[in-house]
Amino acid sequence: MFLSSYYGRAVEQPSSVIRPDAAAGEAPEVARYESHRGPGSTAYVEFWTSKEVREVMKSHLNYVVAGTKKWKRSAAYMLDTHPLMDAFVKNQSLGFAIPYLHNGEMHDYVPDFIVRLKADPPVHLILETKGFGPLGEVKRQAAVRWVAAVNAEGSFRRWAYAAAKRPGTGTSTLS
Repeated sequence: MFLSSYYGRAVEQPSSVIRPDAAAGEAPEVARYESHRGPGSTAYVEFWTSKEVREVMKSHLNYVVAGTKKWKRSAAYMLDTHPLMDAFVKNQSLGFAIPYLHNGEMHDYVPDFIVRLKADPPVHLILETKGFGPLGEVKRQAAVRWVAAVNAEGSFRRWAYAAAKRPGTGTSTLS
């Protein structure tokens, strides 16, 4: 049981499903925020890439790194042209990551996009394209927990998480 991989799984399984019961008066889970930049700032986003880029209109950065031909490019196009989108950014070199535990070790989940939807008040959406893979469910659970903690804390408006299974078809799951 105390071998690293078994111990990690023994700790991971219960911690992935145990959540505070805020309705019964327990304190909600606390979100962890980065401290070296201002909230929501992209002021210091600057990086070089050899990948193809696309110019976009609804992003506060002037270009989106195209990434894969099908998934990321389709998602960026849909976000840039959809009438319900206020603004979006591809989460490339932004430093936005959601911590998660896997096999007893901490990792960072870097979702694909951060979107601000037109709503009153605005809703921020963490969007993952594709949304499957060996750690897809672990990352989804981490994102759902992070969103719940941020929404309970309340300083950064309302957040949601979605995974687009097939960009361009409207098929997605929202949490």
